[in-house]
Amino acid sequence: MTARPILFLDVDGPLLPFGDGVPGTPGLASLDPAHGEWLRALPCELIWATTWMDEANEHIAPLLGLPPLPVATWPDDEEPEHGLHWKTRGLVALAGTRSFAWVDDEIGERDRAWVAEHHGHALLRRIDPRHGLTDADYLELDGWLRGNQEVSDGRVR
Repeated sequence: MTARPILFLDVDGPLLPFGDGVPGTPGLASLDPAHGEWLRALPCELIWATTWMDEANEHIAPLLGLPPLPVATWPDDEEPEHGLHWKTRGLVALAGTRSFAWVDDEIGERDRAWVAEHHGHALLRRIDPRHGLTDADYLELDGWLRGNQEVSDGRVR
């Protein structure tokens, strides 16, 4: 049996939009409880990939009706490659051979290229931090996680 794909989930930006586009600490008031229903419906293993760490289980999960989720961790002393997000290498290592999707508001082209070269079976979905995850994002994630992993340009998105 094939292991279910993973969804690495950032909090600030995707679940807690900044609204005005200015990074900072968005308040829990901006959390839309509908995210819980969407996330529960996705055919994957959800893993927090956020600086909230275990606090995501304490503060975010209950508001979304989610059980406590695993939390991605990274070595404190690992220096990212120039232009590569500090989470990228760690998430690929955590995924191992499993397919994964990653939603974050800080994903860039360098991350996409690195993941394509070092893993390949991934969907990197950059979320607009002014709006957070949208219905369109969830539809893309759901389709990809259900096996629609073909990409028109042959690259990891």
